[in-house]
Amino acid sequence: MLRTLLSPDGSIWITIDDTECHYLKVLCDEIFGRANFIANVVWQKAYTSNQTAKYLSNTHDHILVYAREAASLQISRLQRSSEQEATFKNPDNDPRGAWKAENLSAGKFYAAGQFPIKGPTGEVFSPPKNRYWRCNEGQYEAWLKDGRITFGLNGTGRPMLKKYLSEMTNGLTANTWWTHEEVGSNKQASIDLKELLAEAPNVFQTPKPEKLLRRILQLTTRPRDWVLDSFVGSGTSAAVAQKMRRHWIAVELGAHCEDQVVPRLRAVISGTDETGITSPEGWTGGGGFRFFRLAPSLLEKDKWGNWIVSKAYKPEMLAEAMCKFEGFDYAPDPDVFWTHGKSTERRFIYVTTQSLTQEQLRFLSDEVGSERSLLICCSGFRAKKDQFANLTLKKIPQAVLTRCEWGRDDYSLNVQEQAPVIAAEEVKAAPPAEKKRRGGRASDDLPLFDTLPNKGGPR
Repeated sequence: MLRTLLSPDGSIWITIDDTECHYLKVLCDEIFGRANFIANVVWQKAYTSNQTAKYLSNTHDHILVYAREAASLQISRLQRSSEQEATFKNPDNDPRGAWKAENLSAGKFYAAGQFPIKGPTGEVFSPPKNRYWRCNEGQYEAWLKDGRITFGLNGTGRPMLKKYLSEMTNGLTANTWWTHEEVGSNKQASIDLKELLAEAPNVFQTPKPEKLLRRILQLTTRPRDWVLDSFVGSGTSAAVAQKMRRHWIAVELGAHCEDQVVPRLRAVISGTDETGITSPEGWTGGGGFRFFRLAPSLLEKDKWGNWIVSKAYKPEMLAEAMCKFEGFDYAPDPDVFWTHGKSTERRFIYVTTQSLTQEQLRFLSDEVGSERSLLICCSGFRAKKDQFANLTLKKIPQAVLTRCEWGRDDYSLNVQEQAPVIAAEEVKAAPPAEKKRRGGRASDDLPLFDTLPNKGGPR
């Protein structure tokens, strides 16, 4: 189901331990296609050995990466850290600035890369055994003339190619081994979460570090792209997406959603969360989110096994749900009891849990008149379906069961025509004046994320 929600250039990143990883790989190959397997990233989630482990201490998790369409996937390069940039030096005061020596030989066969090279002291160099110069003789002479070849400070070393920091504009290709120093660990993430949610009971035990999610979003998304986490856990992916100015959708069940995820995201929005990637991203708060609770199931079975409308549904909830199912705008008319919504100026919908008699239907038909039409969703009716030209009759349970395609396992359900969720609250950043006093951004710098895009899907 998640695959169908991906945009053509989208990707899915699934964390899992080595108990089930290889079974999941086979399953995902079947769903996504083996050609769309991108990588198996190994994340060092712990940096100390568990001395109580029965056999070996498990200090890593796997992250399986699949694309919707590998040919369309774009993976960004990583910026060099200050530590990595510090490896570039300028011992010979080269006017082009700091550089790093790179091996001039390579293991790939290259017929033109087998010529001898004469050094400044007269020593002649050949490629090492089973290796070849990465250039032909003409290219080598051009590099030498341009001062891009070094033989060491005393001129006695093997020839090396200078790589200048000023020319390294395309970043680094990410590898598949991610250490805890680079992207954090479960332990550090747990410390940050307990600091942020000091009042919360039973803080999530194995939260993902924000640096881990930041790395993933750096590689695969750009600002204002959509990020979906259908098992959001402690809320790390939503918090990181907000701080990195991405749109996001987060889904979770259980009490910790309300006592941990929502408070965490409130802190992000208000700018009071100082943990994780807040400082590196320059995040000071802003934007907002809407928090929804799932409505109860629209149908339930009675004691005889028949499908009926759930008792948890109030009349207005049922009417709104059926409008959604049938493609009507929910617009109840306080003066006309049989108008709960409309699809055009002349087509209306009426929802009731009653079983309607022929007399009641005739009354409704007369009320609607010949210039309008009415869809009636009810528990039952005692009349022929085509007896009244301006009425369309549907039994609610059958209408819902048919639309939901019950019994299918291919997730072909049309997710745009479902019963509504119950809006719990809307959370926004503080007004601009308050943000200014805190030194943060005004709330309109990052708009409220409340609508899905018209095309594509989450990256």
